[in-house]
Amino acid sequence: MTHTRAVPNTAAEILAAAKALAPQLRERAAEIEQNRRLPADVVELVRSTGAFRMGFSKAWGGPELTSAEQTEVVEALAYGDSSAGWAVMIGMDSGLYASFLDETVAKEMFPRLDTATAGLLFPTGRAERVDGGYRLSGRWQFGSGITHADWVISGAFLYEDGEPLLADGAHDSLLLMVPQADVEIIDTWNTTGLSGSGSCDYAIHDVFVPEGRTLTFGTVRNGEGPLAQPEVHMRNMPGVPLGVARAALDWVRAQVVAKSPAGGGGWADTWRVQVTLAECEADFNATRSAVYGAMRRQWEVLEAGGTLDDLTPEERAALPLSRLHAFRTARSVVMRLYDLMQTASIYKPSPLDRWLRDTMTMCQHVVAQDRILQSAGAHLLGGRPSFPLSLGITG
Repeated sequence: MTHTRAVPNTAAEILAAAKALAPQLRERAAEIEQNRRLPADVVELVRSTGAFRMGFSKAWGGPELTSAEQTEVVEALAYGDSSAGWAVMIGMDSGLYASFLDETVAKEMFPRLDTATAGLLFPTGRAERVDGGYRLSGRWQFGSGITHADWVISGAFLYEDGEPLLADGAHDSLLLMVPQADVEIIDTWNTTGLSGSGSCDYAIHDVFVPEGRTLTFGTVRNGEGPLAQPEVHMRNMPGVPLGVARAALDWVRAQVVAKSPAGGGGWADTWRVQVTLAECEADFNATRSAVYGAMRRQWEVLEAGGTLDDLTPEERAALPLSRLHAFRTARSVVMRLYDLMQTASIYKPSPLDRWLRDTMTMCQHVVAQDRILQSAGAHLLGGRPSFPLSLGITG
């Protein structure tokens, strides 16, 4: 009789499984990068850790990890491979999106907890209102993990009889979910870094989407608590840069120790090496503490029944600022370590080459851009944020 090993279903079990998988991911990182997507067996290895089920509630039989626990798992997987961490950070949103769907519809869409979702939330498509739902068409970029996703979520502007549908004088938009089989994947993902994330363009051609498979983050349809919030899908993003920075720090430290005699001397006693590693370690520790501190404070307020409005302006701003700082600090740490190792860094068998390109690429994401700084600063001053969602503001 064949016995199937149960998928981990608690925070401790999932984190332990992610940490155990990380060395395998590291061994296959070059292959993942060359493949430009996660190989099918790697997807299943990741799925077997329980990482894709992290956002499903306990009421559904899921583990319902806190945002901090989710981030720790993403961090552990990114420690093994940046692209794998990125794909999990995106793919695990299935359970989070379930809160914004009718429960009956969501359970039909997600018959198993280990379902992955991909897609672009910004409204670049066109959804024409018809009886019972919408006809969706368009082309989107950055479908991270779309090559192994079960569902694809896409933002689209709304039309009826060819005319724009307005809400408060602006063109209204919606998020729509379709099975991956209804999506054309366009292989455009030839990039500087995060190559293995398979973040291809994709197109949808006049696909009917029932009303029940649409959502907005302003309307929770089932569930409650800290995970049923408008910016919940953004919280675990810092896990990727933090995991990569930690991997780079540990790798360089091991290289220095290996190149130094046991009794002292060599690289380990070089002032420049000591200072650079210490500075990078300090920056990493401070950045990581800021990420988890802001996240845990938010969770504390929400778990007690509060709302995002119960956070102080400083606490609200700390969330997107710590996220942005994690991305930029990881890039800075890797770059300084790259310079420290000098010519040893430039050969592609060195993981520093890949980590440098990965952190450069992930820092081009909107969450690491100056508009986030503007939004945080405006919120602190009572001004108008240019990117409200980054602060959990829906209006």
